[in-house]
Amino acid sequence: MPMILVNLNIQLQKIGKIGCVFIAYPMCLLQVATGQESDNDLYDVGGEFAFARVQYDSYYDGGWYGGPWATDFPAADENFLRGVARLTNVRVMSQPIVLRFDSDEIFDYPFLYALEMGRNGGLSLSTAELDNLREYLLRGGFLLIDDFWGERQWDAFYTDFSRIFPDRELIELNPDHEIFHTFYDIEGAQMIPGRGGRQGFGQAGMNNASNHAILDDNGRVMVLVNWNSDMGDGWEHTYDQWYPTEYANSAYRLGINYLIYSLTH
Repeated sequence: MPMILVNLNIQLQKIGKIGCVFIAYPMCLLQVATGQESDNDLYDVGGEFAFARVQYDSYYDGGWYGGPWATDFPAADENFLRGVARLTNVRVMSQPIVLRFDSDEIFDYPFLYALEMGRNGGLSLSTAELDNLREYLLRGGFLLIDDFWGERQWDAFYTDFSRIFPDRELIELNPDHEIFHTFYDIEGAQMIPGRGGRQGFGQAGMNNASNHAILDDNGRVMVLVNWNSDMGDGWEHTYDQWYPTEYANSAYRLGINYLIYSLTH
C-alpha cells in the first residue's frame, strides 16, 4: 500500500539545482495504463525531474538500437515520466535526455538511468567517464542500473564498473531498507520479467531479483543495481495488452521509490 500524504521540500542544490516537490497520495496506481489520452497538462518545461538516460560504450558495440544502452528507448523513459506526473505531484519534463558519464551536464540531474550494462561484454568506461561519474556520485548524484541477468552478465558488468569505487563494496539491500518505503511500501526487490518472458519467469534461468547498492560515507545509496529484473520493460509496455499489469505496476512503484529517494537524500 502507498504511504500516507507526503509534503516534501526537496533540496537539489547538492548537485546543481534547487527544487520544491509536493508529492500527493496516489489513489490508483496504474490509471496510467488505461490509455494514452492527451496529457500535455502533465508536463512543465521547468519541472524538477527530467529522465536522464546514460549512453555508454560496450566492449562489443552494435546490435539492437546501436547498443545495449538504448534498449526500450524512448518509450520506457516517456512512460515513466508520464507515470511520475500522474502518480505524484513531482513536476516533470516531457522528453527524456541522453547524456554520457563524462558530460558536465550530468551534474544538473540528480537521477541517472542506465540499463543492460552486462551485455556485449560489459561496459567500457574511459578515465574521464570514471572520474566524472565518481565526482557526480560523491556530490549527491544517484545512478539506477537496470535490466541485466545472470552471473555471466554480472561479471561482465562488474569488471569495469568496480573501477569507479574499488574501495567500496556492492552490498545487497534488505527489504527493510528505507529505499523500499520512501513512497510505496514494497517488499524489497521485485522480479519484473521482460516482454518476451513468460509470466512469473525471468531470464538466464534467474527468477529471483535482488537490489545491490554502493553507499557513501553517510550510508546514502549512490548506486542502485536492479539485478535480474527489467523495470524498463515494465515502463515500455505499460499499454501492451499482452504484458501483465502486475509487473508494470511493480516497475512504477519501484521506479518512483528510487526517484523520491534520490531527490531527498
